Amino acid sequence: SMQNRTNEKDKKNSCAAGWCTMRKWLAAILAVIQIFLLTACSVNLPMVSESTETDGYSDAQTMLVIATERNRYRKVYTDQIWNVEVSDDKTPFQTYLLEQIRTFLSEIRSMNLLADEEGLTLNSQEREQLKQLADDYYASLTDADKAYIKASRDDVYTMYEAYHRANKLVDELTKDVSLEISDSEARVIQVQEIAVSEEAKAQEVYEKVVSEGADFAATARKESENSEIDVIVGRGERDDAYESNVFALETGAVTEPFLWRGKWYVVKCVNDFDEDATLERKNNMALERKNKAFRSIYDSFEAEHKVEIEGSIWNKVSLSDGADCTTSDFFERYHEVMGE
Repeated sequence: SMQNRTNEKDKKNSCAAGWCTMRKWLAAILAVIQIFLLTACSVNLPMVSESTETDGYSDAQTMLVIATERNRYRKVYTDQIWNVEVSDDKTPFQTYLLEQIRTFLSEIRSMNLLADEEGLTLNSQEREQLKQLADDYYASLTDADKAYIKASRDDVYTMYEAYHRANKLVDELTKDVSLEISDSEARVIQVQEIAVSEEAKAQEVYEKVVSEGADFAATARKESENSEIDVIVGRGERDDAYESNVFALETGAVTEPFLWRGKWYVVKCVNDFDEDATLERKNNMALERKNKAFRSIYDSFEAEHKVEIEGSIWNKVSLSDGADCTTSDFFERYHEVMGE
């Protein structure tokens, strides 16, 4: 059981953040914008080319995925996480996580079916890389890992092959999409804001920081009606009423008062080009563009090829069991080796 319920809200939010982490490998495989943080996440599936009639996965293949995710969360939150309620209907996190894995497996299965239809194959170099990857991962498993998961070396290879095949499908279907994003389009700036309700007050504050040389940050903390003073803004995230005033600033410059979303703003530019943040945003925008192109093809296929992942394991598995099982880097190893 959990500790006092006074911490439930914080823990619930942590769970939501944790799921965001899990979605990161999903983002990678679908080339989705990587807006979720922590280290990475994921799930996986078996190859479909040999048995396209099978609706699910073996217990061992499924457990390899479940154990990977389960152990990542245990590292951060301990086993207390499984009973935390993460939705309005009081769903325990264990149930929620398993359902997300199940949904993810369905998507990956559909992607492999589409890869079959597209005639997508792997070359000998890719297969050799995946074989070595599977051998290395299997060798890293402890006796406790193997006892909990019960996966064979072949299960590991099958899952790596399918995961790679899905990644390759995304690349193949989006190879003609332009991913060039300009610095201007992705530009991120750092600003400090003072927001007040009255125009006269905004003019007074403006005179204070510009004509009288008052410290902008100190004035903002004293006068602004918004709690957040330091803000990072990307081009296109706010409407023109804000951007036409703020994005024209050079570092150190201050806007005259302007009306935006019902308040009067005076804004100082702290950095008119955050290079690192702009590069990250540029990469994310390219991934988002790639994902949109992929989804335009994949979503219609998936709608006609619904995959339901069945099996009793979803009802009988307990994430509290297998305390000595610690493996958690199945997908990290893939991305390190294959560079996806």
